[in-house]
Amino acid sequence: MEGLMSKLRNLDAYPKINEDFYSRTLSGGVITLASSIVMFLLFFSELRLYLHAVTETKLVVDTSRGETLRINFDVTFPALPCSILSLDAMDISGEQHLDVKHDIIKKRLDFHGNVIEARQDGIGAPKIEKPLQRHGGRLEHNETYCGSCYGAEASDEDCCNSCEDVREAYRKKGWAVTNPDLMDQCKREGFLQKIKDEEGEGCNIYGFLEVNKVAGNFHFAPGKSFQQSGVHVHDLLAFQKDSFNITHKINRLTFGEYFPGVVNPLDGVQWTQETPSGMYQYFIKVVPTVYTDVSGHTIQSNQFSVTEHFRGTDIGRLQSLPGVFFFYDLSPIKVTFTEEHVSFLHFLTNVCAIVGGVFTVSGILDTFIYHGQKAIKKKMEIGKFS
Repeated sequence: MEGLMSKLRNLDAYPKINEDFYSRTLSGGVITLASSIVMFLLFFSELRLYLHAVTETKLVVDTSRGETLRINFDVTFPALPCSILSLDAMDISGEQHLDVKHDIIKKRLDFHGNVIEARQDGIGAPKIEKPLQRHGGRLEHNETYCGSCYGAEASDEDCCNSCEDVREAYRKKGWAVTNPDLMDQCKREGFLQKIKDEEGEGCNIYGFLEVNKVAGNFHFAPGKSFQQSGVHVHDLLAFQKDSFNITHKINRLTFGEYFPGVVNPLDGVQWTQETPSGMYQYFIKVVPTVYTDVSGHTIQSNQFSVTEHFRGTDIGRLQSLPGVFFFYDLSPIKVTFTEEHVSFLHFLTNVCAIVGGVFTVSGILDTFIYHGQKAIKKKMEIGKFS
């Protein structure tokens, strides 16, 4: 055992210096104190990095197919009443969602932006006492109501029991409703009167859309939309107005779920219309994003960039549809964010590097100062220092 201890003493790579061979100096104490502070600060910084997760970013080709894209929106139109505002969505695959009402909430706003009423989309049809039947007479006792569609019936069995039914039948035919007061359902429901009652009001519309994961657009515009000769148009004649103010504020617009660090460039964006009417366009590039946190939970979402453009009422001979349009396209590149903890061995290596590095640098600095002071003192003793 004694021989083993003797061999270990001979293997000691760190020989100890006898106290007779070193001296304590003021500069050495200052350097020791400063290096200790620096060492502590660097150690604390490395410890914070070790305790907090770091995010690794990668770019990969997006090979996903057959998925849907969820668009969450919250938009305020301070000068466009809820009764005339509609939402449409369409994509390059040919799928169309016209006058979307499901998963949509509208809030009527007064001139000061205060909420008057919140309701599911749609004007609603009150109960009509003795409405006009399709055959021309009034509804009698125990008779089932079947209102006329005024020539827009697809078959003899079709009935239009409300103003909304008539407008929908006209939309499917590609017709515009020129005068709602000529239709019994619209007249009795007070369609035009409701529009006049909401004159000067605004509308906050929010909800979400589930669309195909392909390029497309969705837009907010006045009037009910329909296809006419293959062209997407809106029925504006029923509102008996020449221009529409599409001033708007985007409170929130996201493509998919929220994830830490995401920046949505259109949140809080506001635009004020100064011309009589026109179309405001947002061209959006959507980048699929996958975020994985430290616990392994994955969020499938998206980021996006945007450019804006306003089209006035007349461009050449074409008349632009008043409204706010969002044209989106998807990037073929997917971004993946992965949260990871620094390994303990990596942390230990960095701590050793900090301690050794600071110790070595401070030793070199102390040696330089000590020998410098010694040389100056020697020259002063022999009178050669001036």
